[in-house]
Amino acid sequence: MHTARRRAPWHKGEGPVKLYTFWRSLATYRVRVALRLKGVAVETVNVDLLQGDQHRGDYLDVNPQKVIPALVLDDGGLPLFQSMAILEYLEEVYPNPPLLPADARGRARVRGLSQIVVSDSHPLSVPRVRNFLTQRFNFDETQLNTWIAHWQTEALRALEAHLSRDPATGRYCHGDSLTLADICLASQAVAAGFFKLDLAPYPTVARIAAACFAQDAFAREHPLRQPGAPATLAH
Repeated sequence: MHTARRRAPWHKGEGPVKLYTFWRSLATYRVRVALRLKGVAVETVNVDLLQGDQHRGDYLDVNPQKVIPALVLDDGGLPLFQSMAILEYLEEVYPNPPLLPADARGRARVRGLSQIVVSDSHPLSVPRVRNFLTQRFNFDETQLNTWIAHWQTEALRALEAHLSRDPATGRYCHGDSLTLADICLASQAVAAGFFKLDLAPYPTVARIAAACFAQDAFAREHPLRQPGAPATLAH
């Protein structure tokens, strides 16, 4: 007797790519912006991190790490994961408009600026880390806010120092065209808003963030304009 093979929850045959996302997720914000900049049609699936959807049901099959984003292509293969890896994939497969400079040194600089946000700051403030600190180490609200502000501020200081001293900085992080670094910087600026951190001490960061948010892709994909976003924010 023939037994039908279980259809994987991510399986796709044709049509737009599928992005597992959540309004508050800054990692998925970065991917949404890149998809819109490159004109890639996308279907979104909401994974409510605050309600614990990432720990339940079929999403464990999509991404065993239980984090978002995850991007499903139309080839029936396993989903892509981790925002920077997805951004790099999109850059390779959809090269226009380019989000990396043409020269090797410029690409290294853009990737370095991006990693300040993606590797050194953002992971230390996500819900699973905050929950671990409160549940395992009994952080109270003041301690948790101090932790968050420290790592967010470290990233803002580093970005400001690199951007303000380098003649390669232009209207955006690298010259006058958008790059992956701008997508990452914009997500850092959104985080500053979430955690009520003032960007005034970081004028170069604030200027570039404002230039990004003036662009349609950044504005339309802003977390607070996504389905499910609340009218007011709490940590």
